[in-house]
Formats: sequence, C-alpha cells, structure tokens
Amino acid sequence: MAHVSDLIEKDILEYLQVHQNKGLLRFITCGSVDDGKSTLIGRLLYDSKMIFEDQLAALESDSKKVGTQGGEIDFALLVDGLAAEREQGITIDVAYRFFSTDKRKFIVADTPGHEQYTRNMVTGASTADLAVILMDARKGVLVQTRRHSFLVSLIGIKNVVLAINKMDLVGYSQETFDKIVADYRAFAKQIGFENILAIPISGLKGDNITEKSDATPWYKGPTLMHHLETVEIADDVRSAPFRMWVQWVNRPDLDFRGFSGQITSGVIRPGDRVRALPSARESKVERIVTKDGDLQEAIAGQSVTITLKDEIDISRGDLLAGADALAGVADQFNATLVWMSDSALLPGRPYWLKIGARVISASVTEIKHKVNVNTLEHLAAKSLDLNEIASVNMSVDQAIPFDAYSDNKDTGGFILIDRMTNATVAAGMIQFPLRRAQNIHWQAVDVDKGVRAALKGQKACVLWFTGLSGSGKSTIANLVEKQLYALGRHTYMLDGDNVRHGLNRDLGFADTDRVENIRRVAEVSKLMVDAGLITLVSFISPFRAERRLARDLLEHDEFLEVFVDTPLEEAEKRDPKGLYKKARAGQIQNFTGISSPYEKPENPEVRVDTTQMTAEEAAAYILRQLEERGMLMGYRVPEDTTPTA
Repeated sequence: MAHVSDLIEKDILEYLQVHQNKGLLRFITCGSVDDGKSTLIGRLLYDSKMIFEDQLAALESDSKKVGTQGGEIDFALLVDGLAAEREQGITIDVAYRFFSTDKRKFIVADTPGHEQYTRNMVTGASTADLAVILMDARKGVLVQTRRHSFLVSLIGIKNVVLAINKMDLVGYSQETFDKIVADYRAFAKQIGFENILAIPISGLKGDNITEKSDATPWYKGPTLMHHLETVEIADDVRSAPFRMWVQWVNRPDLDFRGFSGQITSGVIRPGDRVRALPSARESKVERIVTKDGDLQEAIAGQSVTITLKDEIDISRGDLLAGADALAGVADQFNATLVWMSDSALLPGRPYWLKIGARVISASVTEIKHKVNVNTLEHLAAKSLDLNEIASVNMSVDQAIPFDAYSDNKDTGGFILIDRMTNATVAAGMIQFPLRRAQNIHWQAVDVDKGVRAALKGQKACVLWFTGLSGSGKSTIANLVEKQLYALGRHTYMLDGDNVRHGLNRDLGFADTDRVENIRRVAEVSKLMVDAGLITLVSFISPFRAERRLARDLLEHDEFLEVFVDTPLEEAEKRDPKGLYKKARAGQIQNFTGISSPYEKPENPEVRVDTTQMTAEEAAAYILRQLEERGMLMGYRVPEDTTPTA
C-alpha cells in the first residue's frame, strides 16, 4: 500500500492508537450518469495510496481489457465492481470504499447516477455527513443533478462540495466554471443549501484532487482532499435530546430486566429521568450495563443495556427518551416520501412501516403534492411512480413515537415495505404530527359487538365474495342472504354496483380508485360487524393487498374470504352486462381480467367452482361452512348432495 506511516515500522502499537483516534468522515459522490463519480473515487484511492500492489496490477490489466482510457489506467474500475457496470460504463449499485490519510479516515459511497437507480443513491446518502455533487463541465446542471441535490437536501446533508469535473475537456475555462457555479447556486438557494464549496477538477488528470493544479491558476480555494480532511462536521447527535430504540428486552433470569439498544442521540447517566414511549411511563435509570462493565455515562453511538428503578411495561420497538425533552406520539402525521418501487404508490393501500425497531401497518391517506425536482414546482397527484417525491399524510394502526426528521434522522426516518413481497418501496421523513390525531380519541361504549351479536343469536362476521365480473358473486351472495334471512339471522349485503351509486359514486376504475373503493367498503363492513351483523360483501376486489386490508380490520375469525372461482373465458362467455364485449372493443378502460389484473386469492376460507356447481349449490355449501365455523350458534344445516367445492 502506498499510504503507509513510518510508525508501522517504528512502533506498530502507536500507529494503531493514532489510527484509532482519527476522525471519520462519511461522504457520498452523486450526480448524473458519466459525470465521473467512480473515476474521482478511484483517483482518491490511488492518490491517497490505499491500493495494494496486487490491486494495482489487476487495475492495470483490467484497464487494458475493459477500460475506457485507451490503455491508460481507468480509475473507475477500482469502484465499478459489477460486471454489468463494467459492460455499460455506469454505476448501478452503491459501492462503499474505505481510505485514510494522516489526518482523517473516510468511508465514501459511490452512488448511481442513472435515474433508474435513484433509490440506491438514497440508501448511500442516508448515513453521509457530506455530499460531493459532480457535474460534467461540458454539460452543466442536468435534471439528475437537480434530483440528487434535492434528495441530499431532504436527507439533511448540510456540507456540499460542487465538483466541476472534466475541466480538461473544456480547456480549464474559468468562464465555463463560473457559469455552471452561478446556475447551480440559483437552484441550490431554493432547496436551502448555504455552504457550497465549488472546485474545478479533473478526476482523470488529477487536477485539484490532492494537489493544486497549474492549469487553474485562477482558482484560489482548497483541493478536494484538503477540504475533506479539514471540513468540520457538527456533532448534533450528542447535543440532541436522549433517544434509544429498545431492540431487545434483556431478561436472562428473574433478577435482571434490562432494555438493550443503540443510543441514537444524546447522553444518558444513572439517575437520569426517562420515559418509555408511546406509553409515557416514567422512571429513572438505575444502571447502564455493557459487556465490559457498568458505565457512568453513555453517548450516542454506543450499544448498551439500561435498567430502570421501576417495573414498567416496555417492549421491543418502544422508545426511551429523556423526560425533559420528549418525542412526539401520534398515529397520523405528514411525511416526505421518496418512492422506490416500479409498482405505483396507491393511497389507501396498506404497507408495513418500519421505524427504529418497530414494524406496524400504515397507509398513505392523502398525497398533498408531488415535487417536480427540476423546477421544485408542487404538482397534484393521485399516485406516485418510481423515483417520484411527494408530501403525504399517513396513518398508522397504532400511535408511534417520533421526532421531526430535521431534528433527529434516526427517530424521524422510516421505510415502507410491501406486505406481499417484503420489498422496500419507499423511504420517508416525518415532518410533523397531524392536528387531527391529537383531537380524535376512542370513545368508550358499554354495548359492544359481542353483546349485539349475542342478542341476534349469531356471530358477527364478514363474508367477502371476490371473483371476476360475471362469476356469479352477487347472485350467490344474494341466495346466501335469503337463506340466512329464512333462518332468522340478521344480515346486510354490500354490493359493488349498489355502493357505487352512493357512498363511492365519486370513484372511477383506475387502480387508485379501486383501492379507495375497497378501503371505504372495508371500513363500512367493520362497522356492520360491530353492529353484530353477518355482512355479505360482493366486490370484484381485484388486489390481494386490499383484501388483506379488509381482513386485518377484523379479528381473525370474523373474516371469511369466499373465492367465486370462474375462469376468464367462462365469465366472458356469460357476460351478463355486455361489459367484456365493450372492454374487448376498447370502449371500457381498466376492466378487470382484460386491461387490469385480477389477483386470485391464495388461501381463501371458502372456494366455490361455478363450473362445477350451480348458484344454489354454492349458496348451500357456503351456509354449511358458516355452520361448521359456529357462525349460526347452534343451527345445523341439513346435509344434502351438494358437490364438493
């Protein structure tokens, strides 16, 4: 390795001590495709002498085989490790590299420039203290430059270096440099950047990277390396109020109960008052326990186990906070979302929200606006597509503790996870709790659904009929309700067409409207169950996620999914309303089964095959399923010869 201190030979222990005590700077490089981010990092590694001899030999060999510099060293190959990256000459994934100088240690994240991989850039920026935003001197400020800059501002990075790269290709023109800087500063002012250092560089030639360049005598500022070595990074996390997510309730025996986690901000000492959120129970710190013994003080970044003087109920995912500076607690809040999925965000659809060690169900209730990253204009939107950014209102199924992201990244940042695929679909930053969350509380009542259902001699539940248009859902549901009525049971039927005449008359058939259609009906059916009714819901309900939402609103034995299984060709052959014919002719858009997907139930409680059963046989079979599950409280359905579903 080239960067080697003389202390290694003279006193290895002293060298290790010096190295351990160096400060650490995490930074990212970002910008548009081909702005030279990987080349710049490769040059930093090369000039800081952090390359082993075998790495250098491999680099020289690869440069001749797949390099883009005509046989000369291609520094980008030090970072672009994926085969696809080398083939295309672009960065796809986030590449992390470590290097050091005599003054400081560094972890740099080379983030993708292509718009398709913006989500990877957000990942790399989430832990960074400084951003190096590169621009090609020949191209100036591009859309992706603005996108990455806006993301950097959202994530809260305050130290920005504007590196105008490839100055060698514009003759080291000061006029070109000044124009690009002026254009960028005009944009940066709108997103709140104040401290911007602009440096003219050439990653390939090494100009103003580690040494001042004779080619830019007009530039009087520091080199990039000098700035990275000397820039002051504010240590906000230590001065912020105490916060620690409880990751594990440590109970090795009956005599010890502690709460383990990593301190995300602030300082804690034995005797300090803390509160467990969201319960708001207060106690004092008794001990701060570590593997190496008790501490008299613990600071942000340390992983510890805290014991309290009082026995209070604390679980994984709760937040310990300083009693004199509490975090907020709410189940509705405003947030900024960066959408990272190829599948669009649909308001009302349930997702998993992960904040700290807590995972809960959440949905976007309203998209306030999305942001045009080129102009910063606020635009109306009903959904979000890949890489779009928006201000949204969100609702979670239980109150959670949090800080505004601008005050604390660890307690204000979250991710959204698709409940079906477990893929991360968004990164979010909480801005503030909604006032409505503070004004609305559950009102206790003495007559509950159990009492109401018992009075009716039945178990309240939802029979959720799903299937293609023309499958016979409504016909079968109607027959089931007639038989329940004949048995003296109390029912109500919610039919898709009927509900669209009133409650949902404002909704169309786009995916966003379909999601809201089912969300509303699911909430109404929950109220019907609370009234003690057997509720029959007959909706196409094409998406599994929304059927899961309806199921999750109820207790585990109150929801029965009835899949009216009719193949598309059979439903289209029946076509009782002539809708398939119109859809095939292009007269109806977003028609399920033709131009919009239908996601079949994977594990329905009841399945009826209408190619093998008549509607009457299907209704009788469903009634027997209700009886077997105890929904009819003692009534026994007579056996018949109905075919097995």
